[in-house]
Amino acid sequence: MTETTTELAQFQLHETDTGSSDVQIARLTERINHLTDHLGSHKKDISSRRGLLMLVARRRKLLDYLKETENDRYLNLLQALKLRR
Repeated sequence: MTETTTELAQFQLHETDTGSSDVQIARLTERINHLTDHLGSHKKDISSRRGLLMLVARRRKLLDYLKETENDRYLNLLQALKLRR
């Protein structure tokens, strides 16, 4: 758990930041990657697949919001998380 905490620290706008779009997108990306690995070995887990799709949709909405409001932060986040757009 400490690895993810240090990774998320680079997206925080200040020391106690847990709710900015950057941090939320980073946390969602982490969960999406974990569920993707899980579904690779558990192909019939439909509940997790539905959860994954909901997480992807939530991340997409946050990315769209960030693109409209802070385009520089959006581009930096895409590059840091290695997301395609």
